[in-house]
Amino acid sequence: MPHSLVFREDHTFTIAQFTDLHWKDNGILDQTTRRLMEDILDAEQPDLVVFTGDVIYTGDVAPDDPICEDPLGALREAVHSVEIRGIPWAIVFGNHDTESIITREDLIHAVLEYPHTVAQRGPVEVSGEGNYRLSIQDAAGQSKFNLYFFDSGAYSPVPHIDGYDWIRSDQIEWYKKESLQIRDTSAERPLPALAFFHIPLPEYQEVWDSKTCYGHFYEASVCSSRVNSGLFAAMLEMGDIVGTFVGHDHINDYWGELHGIRLCYGRASGYNTYGKEGFQRGARMIRLREDERSFETWLRLADGTVITQQPEHIPGT
Repeated sequence: MPHSLVFREDHTFTIAQFTDLHWKDNGILDQTTRRLMEDILDAEQPDLVVFTGDVIYTGDVAPDDPICEDPLGALREAVHSVEIRGIPWAIVFGNHDTESIITREDLIHAVLEYPHTVAQRGPVEVSGEGNYRLSIQDAAGQSKFNLYFFDSGAYSPVPHIDGYDWIRSDQIEWYKKESLQIRDTSAERPLPALAFFHIPLPEYQEVWDSKTCYGHFYEASVCSSRVNSGLFAAMLEMGDIVGTFVGHDHINDYWGELHGIRLCYGRASGYNTYGKEGFQRGARMIRLREDERSFETWLRLADGTVITQQPEHIPGT
């Protein structure tokens, strides 16, 4: 890995989450996305950027609209603002990254060619491409925080089940083995961790319906898989994940805590896809502090606005 992830001298580590760029043809809308990313990167100076899926768009388009004819070129342009600044970056894939023209295997191999990526292909025997773990270390080289990345797939592989894919049982077993191997033996408890993937878990609907949340829910529903494969239960059992971060639902940006785990949406970053009038594109920021089992999070929007307090939603009100 060309880069080590290390807490700063002030013992903080900052992550920028860009999600749903839908980069396609390097046209006007993609260039608007680029300007948003550049403004946020220059303002926030993150230690790591995480792309949570649908970085490029290889799906169907409306009649007379241009299609993505060069997915590797689209990837190159999508990550350019991060690469040129020398910022380490990680990625997970979404349902639109490999709908046509290119496979997930081709795409992860292309990702690994970039000098500043910290992404990994992950074990080839596990479902998907890009299931991996990164460690954030202190100045002495000791691991203090872990980041898990999951390929949440694209569409249901079972003909009679409509909708989206789910994180498979072998991916969950991989995560559990990783978690068990990296216990903090001195404290006899797991190191804290975050998890990143594209498609939200069914628990994202549960937390909105049953707990106080902060932010907006403008989608008709949470667009999760219709199958609950048990990742959330595994995270509870392992006791390390303190927050999860997803994209996929472009006009949801809320977060809420369910059984001690904060379930967070990013803020959609790309202009080459649907949105909502008055709901600006942006990015979710995440700040970790060394030796703390928690995180701070806020939004930075396209016009430079920083939102540290999102509107409160209480179920039933």
